[in-house]
Order: sequence, then structure tokens, then C-alpha cells
Amino acid sequence: MVIFGIDPGYAIVGCGVVRYEKNNFSLMGYGAVTTHKDMPFNERLTKIYDDVTELLEKFKPDAVSIERLYFNTNQKTAIDVAQARGVIVLAVEKAGIPIFEYTPLQVKQSIVGYGRAEKQQVQEMTRMFLHLDKIPKPDDAADALALAICHGHASDSLMIKNKI
Repeated sequence: MVIFGIDPGYAIVGCGVVRYEKNNFSLMGYGAVTTHKDMPFNERLTKIYDDVTELLEKFKPDAVSIERLYFNTNQKTAIDVAQARGVIVLAVEKAGIPIFEYTPLQVKQSIVGYGRAEKQQVQEMTRMFLHLDKIPKPDDAADALALAICHGHASDSLMIKNKI
């Protein structure tokens, strides 16, 4: 199964793609879609949509794993990130790929085994799962890879659950 992880944002959208077979993960690619702060916001959203659509066509994932948004601070930032997430979800839906949402707590629990793990712990475990020499950069890409790995773990549980 090819899983495309996405960490949504409007300046940086983290992307990571893994292949998951027989309880093993292998890296297919990672990076970020970026937009410049001086671009009009609507153009930023268009660039995010177009770039994500292109990546989905390139990797042809079987599933997309995306972070469920949770905000408790800046409402302006929350609204802008939600809009960016909306165009990402639209790109995935138009591509006909199943999309799965995970909270940061679920990702930490899946990757580290502890829902209150620190970001560095999640990044290090992501590196280990993928047999990498160093933690992927930018951080948003590492987060996207963690989301993809989280879905791999969850899909095993879903398969077992559906067989009962």
C-alpha cells in the first residue's frame, strides 16, 4: 500500500510518501509545497492545490493521511490553515483517493507509543521506521511521514476489525 501523508499549512505543506507492506515501511519521497508570504492568499491556495494534485498524480497513493486540525491560539492563522487544508482535501477527493484524518495525539501514540511524546521523539522514531540516516527536513515533511506511518499502523487495525 502506498500512503501519502500531508501536514497542512499555507506557507509550508509537509508531504511524505511511504510504501507499507508486511508491517514494513519504505520511503518513496518527502518534501514540502511552499508558498511565499508576499503572494496574495488566493494564489497561495491555488499553488497548494496544483502542487498537491501533481504529487498525487506522480505517486498514485492508495490512501492519504492528513492531520486533523486543532487550534487553541491564533484564530486568523487557524482560518488560513483551514482554508489551505480545504483545498488539499479537495485535491484528494477529486483524485478519488480515500482520505484518513488523525489528531496529533493519535500520531504520537502510533509512532512513539505515548500520546504526549515530544516532537523530537516522533521525528526520531519516524527516522528509525524508515531506516534513514537523519531526520527528514523540513519538520513539516517529517510530520507528514509520521502521518503516513500512523495510517499504516491504523490500517492493520482496520483490516483486523473488518474481518471480525
